[in-house]
Amino acid sequence: MRTASSANIVSLSRHFHCDYNPRPWAHKQREGNIRYIQETPVCLRVGHFLPYSMSDSNTTDFTNPSTFILLGIPGLEAAHVWISIPFCAMYVIAVLGNFTVLFIVKVEKSLHEPMYYFLCMLAVTDLVLSTSILPKTLSIFWFNSREIDFSACLTQMYFLHCFLLTESGIFMAMAFDRYVAICDPLRHSTILTNLMVAKIGLGVALRGGMLVVPFILVARRWPYCRTNIIPHSYCEHMAMVKLACAEIHVSNYYSLSVVICVFGLDIIFIALSYTQIFRAIFNLPTKDARLKTCGTCGSHLCAILAFYIPCLFSALMYRFGKNIALHFHVLIASVYLLMPPMLNPIIYGVRTKQIRNRLIRLFTHKGT
Repeated sequence: MRTASSANIVSLSRHFHCDYNPRPWAHKQREGNIRYIQETPVCLRVGHFLPYSMSDSNTTDFTNPSTFILLGIPGLEAAHVWISIPFCAMYVIAVLGNFTVLFIVKVEKSLHEPMYYFLCMLAVTDLVLSTSILPKTLSIFWFNSREIDFSACLTQMYFLHCFLLTESGIFMAMAFDRYVAICDPLRHSTILTNLMVAKIGLGVALRGGMLVVPFILVARRWPYCRTNIIPHSYCEHMAMVKLACAEIHVSNYYSLSVVICVFGLDIIFIALSYTQIFRAIFNLPTKDARLKTCGTCGSHLCAILAFYIPCLFSALMYRFGKNIALHFHVLIASVYLLMPPMLNPIIYGVRTKQIRNRLIRLFTHKGT
């Protein structure tokens, strides 16, 4: 028994580059800025977190883990409680703001127009997007609840990427609404009917949902033979790809093509729409008319910038920022998913006159 146990330990250390001695894992992972429970030897800790079966004394097959371990923000564990304060504040603002937008559009009959229907779709998307990641992140920060079931991890990954694609599609639909309203105002009500708005919303949601399904199906079939420890605060696709011991080139090419086709085409369509919009605005006869028409697009442009600029920055940093600390990557990726849901209701609440006036009347009425 002692010989077999020693062989298994040697095999495990050969697979994970670890020693069977009481040196803490934090010391072994110092270069990767990953620190976790430091009292247990690395081999015992990996064995505890990752169920495995040993076919013989010389091979170890780590497949189909029942749980993953989310580290939160690696390297900043001591600051998790402090980091949770702005994260929680952003989430509360996002929830209250988006529910307020939904309530105002519902009760204000004058806001039952295509632009505000799309705004409601955006609010729902932001609520799902932020709720899909932040409760688990806060449980890591506050209660050290790092384990997440394999199926729950895949579910979180699905909702995260599905609603990111959906949000991009909603911005494209809102750009189309502004294009028709400004460039062809007489036909706006006949082109963007309630039925057409519903079809566009359904198409955008189906596009996001169907394009993400292959990610989940492939991730579910991968063998995870390296580790089940995810150095992130949520289950993100690329973070799980790095754990897989399988051919991942096809998955990488597919994810890259989805990003290019969806975000790229959406941005091109938005840019073309606003090119035509600005041409129509500059052809208006008076300065007041130009300013008034620009004001109807201001909220949408601010929301687009709040969504795509952090997205582009995060993507570029991931691809080219190899020397940037891991905790900075994870921190930016988390903030990027929380910032647009928080800012969108503020942007539309401040810059949209109808919503601002209805909100003022709501609080004034309650005050009296």
